[in-house]
Amino acid sequence: MSAASCLRSEDQFLCCICLDVFTDPVTTPCGHNFCKNCITEHWNSNDQYLCLMCKKVFNTRPELHINTFISEMVSQFRQEAQQKASSSSSEQQAAKPGEVPCDVCTGTKLKALKSCLVCLTSYCETHLEPHLTVSGLKRHQLMDPVENLEDRMCMKHDKPLELFCKTDQTSVCMLCSVLDHKTHDVVPLKDEYEGKKAELGKTEAEIQQMIKKRRLKIQEIKHSVDLSKEDADREIAEGVQVFIALKESVERSLNELIETIEEKQRTTEKQAEDFIKELEQEISELKKRSSEVEKLSRSEDHLHLLQNFPSLKAAPPTKDWTAVSVRPPSYEGTVVRAVTQLEETLSKEMKKLFEAELKRVQQYAVDVTLDPDTAYFWLILSNDGKQVNDGYLKRNLLDNPERFSYCPCVLGKQSFSSGRFYFEVQVKGKTEWDLGVARESINRKGKITLKPHNGYWTIWLRNGNEYEACAGPGVRLSLKSQPQKVGVFVDYEEGLVSFYDVDAAALIYSFTGCSFTEKLYPYFGPCNNDGGKNSAPLIICPVNQTA
Repeated sequence: MSAASCLRSEDQFLCCICLDVFTDPVTTPCGHNFCKNCITEHWNSNDQYLCLMCKKVFNTRPELHINTFISEMVSQFRQEAQQKASSSSSEQQAAKPGEVPCDVCTGTKLKALKSCLVCLTSYCETHLEPHLTVSGLKRHQLMDPVENLEDRMCMKHDKPLELFCKTDQTSVCMLCSVLDHKTHDVVPLKDEYEGKKAELGKTEAEIQQMIKKRRLKIQEIKHSVDLSKEDADREIAEGVQVFIALKESVERSLNELIETIEEKQRTTEKQAEDFIKELEQEISELKKRSSEVEKLSRSEDHLHLLQNFPSLKAAPPTKDWTAVSVRPPSYEGTVVRAVTQLEETLSKEMKKLFEAELKRVQQYAVDVTLDPDTAYFWLILSNDGKQVNDGYLKRNLLDNPERFSYCPCVLGKQSFSSGRFYFEVQVKGKTEWDLGVARESINRKGKITLKPHNGYWTIWLRNGNEYEACAGPGVRLSLKSQPQKVGVFVDYEEGLVSFYDVDAAALIYSFTGCSFTEKLYPYFGPCNNDGGKNSAPLIICPVNQTA
């Protein structure tokens, strides 16, 4: 029998009651075939003797006999199906751990391809074939293989869970919908599936968007690390260059110091050597003279002694060494002068460094304007919000919560809660001033104390020449020159607040290790007018980067 004919006859070998291949097939008087056991049990449980195929009713119970022809055909069909299954199973894969096995296979369980929600059975490729070819089985609902198919049956009514109760958010069967959930919002399981699938699609899109944002954040973080690495490498390179130059300068100064001292020593040694050589020459001449005198003094020749005495008695041509001496050279101040010269060199290098640093921080310049709602009653602000001074007269202003009520100071309008920012303020002509930054929650009423633990990071000038960092306790600052323009730089994450003398390109003071958790505002204190001595304004200047 060919495979095609096998497939064509297969539908004829199935019992319409058990939907399986005939077992002991029998034929009713109307000519239809059933499993003997299936039709017998059906007639035993019903009052009528009805043919389930043509609906013919028999008045008396028909006598059933085995249909030998059908029985032989079924036997042949079973044999061919078994051979085909054996051949197919050799090509199919056995179910691995975690995979759904075929419920029909005996012996080695093959991997299931589909599960039937009607039969509540999972099938491999071979045992799935009837559901793909037999008309009665084609109507069954197939799905990807799953375990525990009994969980898809209603435990109360033993019916498939085909509906979904939106009220109770649970799957139900047809009987549940008309009994326990009749007043509820019940929809077909497929409809709810489609709705939930659409929600999952939306959720998946949202998740993908979140993933995308996080990947972008990773790129941003990596880019920040790369920038940090570039900055670190540049800073190291510049630091190495500077310290090599300083090292070379120190070594050069040391070599010059040693050379100067050694040169003085060589000069002294040369002078001493010349004196010694000259003295030794005179000693040699004197020894020669002494030998002649001694020889003449031993002579007993009266005439000879008298004739030679005049020449020996005369003083030899020697130098007067009384005032001659070798004075050790003075080294006083040699080291001091060398160190002073080195200090000048270092100062030049430091100035270059500060100029480079100032140029870098000036890149973070921001536009700052004064906030009139925070200004003390006596302060006068320019129309453009760039200048402030003590007007010496109290103005009629609303005492709002943001305003300083006791101290002559004002905040900038702009706030900063991350990153870096920089601004410059002209202090020229003033005898007193305060400058820096303050956190948002500072006390603005009554007397205030400028200290970091109170929320202020500032420096000030008092009495025309007394500079101090308000660090609590204060740090007196010794400056080479009086700043005419002060730059303020803040690195929020680094916890750094630095002040610069812009014209001198010099660092005045830095607060380090600060912990910022609030918004920061630029802080300006022009101080009291002092009878006109301190009437000059604080002026927020545009930042012109140093050359």
